[in-house]
Amino acid sequence: MKTKQSPVRRIGVAVVWLIVVADIALLAWIFLTSARDTNAIFERPFTLPEGLELGNYANAWTDGGFGSAALSSVLIAVISSVLAVALAAPAAYMLARRRNRTSSAITMSFAMGLGVPGQVLLIPLFVGMAAVGLVDTFLGLTLVYVGLAMPFTVYLLTGFFAGIPMVLEEAAAIDGATGLRSFVRVILPVARGGLITALMLNVIGAWNETLFAIAFMTSDDKITLPVALVNFVKMQQFNGLDWGTMFAGMCIILAPMVALFAWMGSRIIQGMTVGIGK
Repeated sequence: MKTKQSPVRRIGVAVVWLIVVADIALLAWIFLTSARDTNAIFERPFTLPEGLELGNYANAWTDGGFGSAALSSVLIAVISSVLAVALAAPAAYMLARRRNRTSSAITMSFAMGLGVPGQVLLIPLFVGMAAVGLVDTFLGLTLVYVGLAMPFTVYLLTGFFAGIPMVLEEAAAIDGATGLRSFVRVILPVARGGLITALMLNVIGAWNETLFAIAFMTSDDKITLPVALVNFVKMQQFNGLDWGTMFAGMCIILAPMVALFAWMGSRIIQGMTVGIGK
């Protein structure tokens, strides 16, 4: 027997589906627009294209600099995310297991770090990185992303490790496993869902980050995809903006993230609710 939904719930469900349809329609419009020339975009912005201008993607990849920027984005996003999770996992594990005032204060400091605006950190980080010669380097931006990801990653993983029963570690200790071996062989496999969630969220954050990428990367061969899009718009302002190529660049940025959410969206959402809810 089906339960009767309340009017408030029906309205909520309708609003959610309306937002979903609007998002899908927007993504479809961006893709279709990326396959048209500038004149067709302005003359018939909301009609189906008569022909697909796939050359826009070739222009964006080569002339727009999105090709080299895509490689930079992949390297920086993946490496920084892996390092952030590798550093945050043992810290979160210790905070979850050592329940005292000190660990609670440290956990709260990580949680408070989530509310610090990036604009406040920009100038101090730039001055410090410039002093050690890490401005306009992949290593410098990677370290910045690792530092920015630590508060959220530690806070998220602390919830996962707190939900793992102590009996697993006790059983491993009885079998003669050391603390490190128990953490690597027992705890990490059990917390695999949380580690994957943290990794994916960090990849998404690093992939879309623009402020620090603009400030730290000045060479054209080292910029990331969001910066390449900004530079392309600036360059086109002098000669007339090629809207088709610009939308193709947007699709290059959006496509990996849309594919990632389509593939692992449910796991990411489940991981966030389980980890942060602890």
